[in-house]
Amino acid sequence: MSERAALLKGIRVWLAFFVVCLVLSGATAFPLVHELRWAEEVLRSLGAPDHLPGLMEWIERVRDGLDTADADHPFLLYGTDWLAFAHLVIAVAFLGPYRDPVRNVWVVEFGLIACAGVVPLALICGPIRGIPLWWSVIDMAFGVFGAVPLYVVRKKIKRLEALAEAAVPAGAAAPAP
Repeated sequence: MSERAALLKGIRVWLAFFVVCLVLSGATAFPLVHELRWAEEVLRSLGAPDHLPGLMEWIERVRDGLDTADADHPFLLYGTDWLAFAHLVIAVAFLGPYRDPVRNVWVVEFGLIACAGVVPLALICGPIRGIPLWWSVIDMAFGVFGAVPLYVVRKKIKRLEALAEAAVPAGAAAPAP
């Protein structure tokens, strides 16, 4: 396998992984009420109230809030439907770099900027909304861990771009990836 083919395969594998994670994280925003009830049951069955009382208090508080919103103000949950939809739409944008990584490297860079933006958002909005710091750290981890595959992809794309430029004689057009 040529270096170009290996780079292209690596880019596509990492992008597929990132898109799957993005879609899964978005899809989980649709059934929040049911997921939280299920998560609370699972945590209780694992003995979390004895070992992680702070986590259980937070899960119970969030579940109670979601139950109340669902019963009295279900339109509030429409916001999380849009959050889920946004994840799915952003995932579609990564088809561009999957098809033509060099031309669409900007999508990967956009994703890196979005991942970096998770940290200040969690640090600023978390305290305003009464989110415990430890939960904000979990939220920030999504941005940090999301940036890892995108960083790897960007490096591979830049290497692929350099290979294409090196293969083109001066004054000639670069081949399409």
